Amino acid sequence: MAENFKKGDIVRMDYDAYIIADVDKLYDTTNADNAKEAGFFNEKYKYAPLAYVIGSGKLFKVLDEAIASAKVGEEVTVEVACEDAAGPKNPKLIETFPLKEFYKQEIRPFPGLEVRLGDRTGTILSVGAGRVKVDFNNPLAGKDLKYVFKISEEIKDDVAKAECITEMDFGTADGFKFEVADKKVSIYTPDIVKFNQNWLMAKFRIVNDMRESLDVDTIEFIEVWEKAPAKE
Repeated sequence: MAENFKKGDIVRMDYDAYIIADVDKLYDTTNADNAKEAGFFNEKYKYAPLAYVIGSGKLFKVLDEAIASAKVGEEVTVEVACEDAAGPKNPKLIETFPLKEFYKQEIRPFPGLEVRLGDRTGTILSVGAGRVKVDFNNPLAGKDLKYVFKISEEIKDDVAKAECITEMDFGTADGFKFEVADKKVSIYTPDIVKFNQNWLMAKFRIVNDMRESLDVDTIEFIEVWEKAPAKE
């Protein structure tokens, strides 16, 4: 299938993601109404077309290739086998812990609860006989997936591209300001990044993606610290 987009191009798209084995159970979407109907609506999440850099590797390869071959406004359905998605489930990542370990952390365990133990995140499979079984596999491991997506637009303006990349790599572009001129991107950062532990790694991703998608030599981040106004 011929590609309509090349590596580094940026698009926005709507999508619905399903787990095929669970009678096409919806597990992710950009549509708020679909999330409500599926029972996982999150009022803190912004439901809107997803910004994506073609060839960035942030989505499964099969899905990335389907996006690169799609046309704006065309609805596309693509299935991704577990081997090409999160991979098969590893039984060694299913572990059992004493129930008292959860009580020490004031956690009331039940099947389906997502928990963080040490530096790992897992899902509780079962609770019984003083023991708790936790699955540390990726939640999508061992599952065949289906995506239904539609590209709403291709982003061509450089400032809009910078905004999309920041949104994709940091989770939001709210409060940021961007200037692109003379082969340089200037990014004015909001106060939120000063206290966010994920910002340092996000900066590296933003720089890499902007180098891929924008014809620039320099990327600078500008923090502004303003003195609070004196109280009357």
